[in-house]
Amino acid sequence: MELILWILAVVLVISGIVVLVRGEVLWGIVLIVVGLLVGPGGVSLFA
Repeated sequence: MELILWILAVVLVISGIVVLVRGEVLWGIVLIVVGLLVGPGGVSLFA
């Protein structure tokens, strides 16, 4: 389960960075923050 959360967090953060580069600042920040919250290294929502 922890591996799945880690992979999901990485995908969310990378997606957030791509969205930021495209100019959608708000969505980029939201995706990065959600990725950091979901990741097992951060404050996991599912812990």
